[in-house]
Parts: sequence; C-alpha cells; structure tokens
Amino acid sequence: MNFGELERINDLDDNRFETSSNSCRIHAGARKDFFCRPDGSPPILNAPGLATRVSEPVFSLSAKVTVGFSAKFDAGALLVRTQAGTWAKLAYEYSQLLTPTIVSVITKDLSDDANGEESDAPSMDLRIYRDHELFAFHWSRDGVTWKLARVFALSTGDSPVSFCFVAQSPTGDGCTATFEDVKTSARRIDDLRSGD
Repeated sequence: MNFGELERINDLDDNRFETSSNSCRIHAGARKDFFCRPDGSPPILNAPGLATRVSEPVFSLSAKVTVGFSAKFDAGALLVRTQAGTWAKLAYEYSQLLTPTIVSVITKDLSDDANGEESDAPSMDLRIYRDHELFAFHWSRDGVTWKLARVFALSTGDSPVSFCFVAQSPTGDGCTATFEDVKTSARRIDDLRSGD
C-alpha cells in the first residue's frame, strides 16, 4: 500500500502527515478526535486520517500501530466508514487510567465506546475484517496470533467502504501515531472468535 496515494482526511494546519510507500506517521493536533458523543452533544470529527476505498465484499486491513502516548485518549486507530454517520474505530488508546488499551467505537449517528485489553507495549497490531455487512475487530501482540475485540454489523449499501488510518488527541496537545507492516487480504476468516 502506497500511503502517499491515499486520501487525506482533515488536512488541517496542526495535523501533519509523513508518508512513504509502506508506512506513515500521522500527527493529530491538539483536541482532535473522531467521536459522536452518545449524549447528543456536538460531535468532534477533526482527527487526521488517510483513507482508501475498498469495493471487495470480503476484505481485511491490518497494521502495526505505534503511538506516542501523552494525554488521556491519545490514540492511533484503524477506522472503517460505510456511509454518512456510520463508522467504526479500533484504537490503541491511552485510557482514562493512562494505560495503553484496546478500544472499540461503533457509530450509527451516535458513538458507543468500549474498553478492552490493557497493555504496556508501545505498539499493537490492529485489524479490521469485512465480510459484506459483517465486521470484526482483532488485535495482536505479534501480528500472528489474533484476538477478537468485537463483532458487529454496519449497513454498507452499494457504495465502496473506506478503510482509514487515524491519529487522535481529544484532551491533549497532540499525538503522533505510526502505521507500518500493513497487510491486506481478501481471504475469508472462518472463525471470527479465534481470528483464523
């Protein structure tokens, strides 16, 4: 995947992108997020990202994500968008306890937010898997053995689906996330629970 060819999201003055043919660094400026608050208050949708459109009905995207954690909710994430107001995010995020954590967010106009596994590692492999309108989030410490974070459905309609690399810093002064060792596949995963 050539990151330099991907579509930039929220290419604002304090968001920055460094891309090469096989890796990228995305810097989110202060108070940048991609979240539609479940209490109905105004959404924050200004986090920077790089997006690629995917038309294959069965598809997965994985990457090793390294995050320069500093403030609460700093994160690097993989995000999938299907249509307006409908998207999902798998993040390696600094939790409210200042612990790197696997976090998943499903948004259908409003976001729901769930914390998963905690870790002390600076990097984590994340994967989004699509099988038509069925999606799964997986994570791995080594990029080989995958664990399930979440299975869910998103309405896709007839439009291509966007898979995105995103950095965020909702409460801090900025956060940089690096994405490398990117892999894509059109192979169907038979057992979503095991990730194989």
